[in-house]
Amino acid sequence: MPNLSIQVAAANVVPFAAVPTIAFQLQIGNAASNENIHTIVLRCQIQIEVTRRGYSPEEQTRLLDLFGHPQRWGQTLRNLLWTQTSVVVPAFAGTNAAVDMNVHCTFDFNVAATKYFEGLADGEIPLLMLFSGNVFYASPESPLQVAPISWDLEARYRVPVRTWQEMMAIYYPNSVWINLHRDAFEQLYRYKVENGIPTWEQALERLLANATTTSPLVRM
Repeated sequence: MPNLSIQVAAANVVPFAAVPTIAFQLQIGNAASNENIHTIVLRCQIQIEVTRRGYSPEEQTRLLDLFGHPQRWGQTLRNLLWTQTSVVVPAFAGTNAAVDMNVHCTFDFNVAATKYFEGLADGEIPLLMLFSGNVFYASPESPLQVAPISWDLEARYRVPVRTWQEMMAIYYPNSVWINLHRDAFEQLYRYKVENGIPTWEQALERLLANATTTSPLVRM
C-alpha cells in the first residue's frame, strides 16, 4: 500500500488564466518503491494559520473588520478556511513526482480570505493544506488496487504576501471589486445619473466628501 508524503516546493502566479490563479508545485513521494502509481485523485482543503505570524500596527488596523480590536485577538484569531480544490496526479514510477495544483482566487471583499490577504503589508501567509482522496496503484501482488489517502496527510507552506499582491496587480491593475446589494447599487447608480457624474470613482468621492463635511463625528 502506498505511503505518500507531500511537500510544497513553490507558489507561482498563473499570468493568463480566466481568473486570478496561484499554482502550488507539489512534490509527491511514495515510500513504497516497489509500487507503480497509476493515478492519484487528490483533494485539498487549504486553511490560513493566522496565529503563525506577527502583525504590524498598520496591519492590525486593516484587519479590524475581520478580527476586531487587537485586545480581543486571543479569542478571535482562528484558522480561516481559504478554499478547497482538487488535482489529478498522473502515473509515475519510483518514489516521487511533481504536479501543479491550481488554486483560483477571488477579489471579493465579502470573502474573509480576501480581507485577510489585503490586510497584510508584507511578510508571508502561513498555509495548512489537508489532503484526502484515493490512490490507484500496482503492487507485485495485483496490477490494480485502490486505497484511500491517509487522513493525516498534510503540508505547510508560507506564501509571500507579494505573490498575492503581484497576482491582483496583474488581473486587476490599480482597482478593486466591491460586491453590493441590488438596492444599494440602484441608489448609487441613480445618484450618479441624476448628478451627471461620469465615473463610479467620482460618484463615491463626492459622497465621501459630503459625508466628511456634514458628519458631526469628523474632526478636521
